[in-house]
Amino acid sequence: MKTSHRKKIKLALRYIAVVALTILFLFPIYWLFMISFKTANEIYAYPPVWWPETLQLSNYRVLFEDGDAATVGNSLIVAGVSTIFAMILGTICAYSLARFKTGGEHLANWIISQRMIPPIAIVFPVFLLYVWFGMVDTYFGLILLYTAFNLPYVIWMMRGYIMDIPISLEQAALVDGYTRWQVVWKVVFPMCRAGLFATAIFTFVFAWNDFIFALVLTRTDVATYTVQVTHYFGGQSNFWGKISAMSVLGTLPIFFIVAFMQKYLVRGISLGAVKG
Repeated sequence: MKTSHRKKIKLALRYIAVVALTILFLFPIYWLFMISFKTANEIYAYPPVWWPETLQLSNYRVLFEDGDAATVGNSLIVAGVSTIFAMILGTICAYSLARFKTGGEHLANWIISQRMIPPIAIVFPVFLLYVWFGMVDTYFGLILLYTAFNLPYVIWMMRGYIMDIPISLEQAALVDGYTRWQVVWKVVFPMCRAGLFATAIFTFVFAWNDFIFALVLTRTDVATYTVQVTHYFGGQSNFWGKISAMSVLGTLPIFFIVAFMQKYLVRGISLGAVKG
């Protein structure tokens, strides 16, 4: 009886700890959403107003009226297109490294080492190059840079997923008359689909959250939401309503993508983690 009682107490303490940690991590998100619906008086009120008297949409309306919300669309275009290009080029390169040992045994290690370069170390040389070619504040310039910067990550991840696929399946498909491209499309891609989605999600998030490249290489036409948020911080006052509303708009796309792709994300992360 004593052992059973102790187990119940331990289980109850675990549940309490889980609930407390959940509240701790969710509270900043809750507070961010609430501030975006508050008036200026409620934002600066003391003691804090935990729930606004009425949900105000004025902060969001101002963003759309001033055109600031368009920066979220810029982020979607730049992050989405660069992710597609990075996944296509990176997966093909990863297949070559995994199956044909292109570049030798250590090329993959060299490729992933390029992803470890701090962005601040290359952003200004890239800026000078972009000024020379007239690619500053253009979709093409930012998409090209994000694609190149995320390629090492895609290649490294997809190489690992492809190496987990038994090569005998590809050999059997080749014997059946498939071409190499058909093997990649009909055998390799379906087998590592979860890995493809997981890698694509993380690649998209990397591009979506980037700040330093977007800050230096954009002005007005292609400014992303991460850069736009900084415009609401002033020397004498901060526009917390706009900051919160823009942050919410910038969080929603990631939230929905992860929510809809959750099963692929979890499966992709765990793919190859357990070997039989």
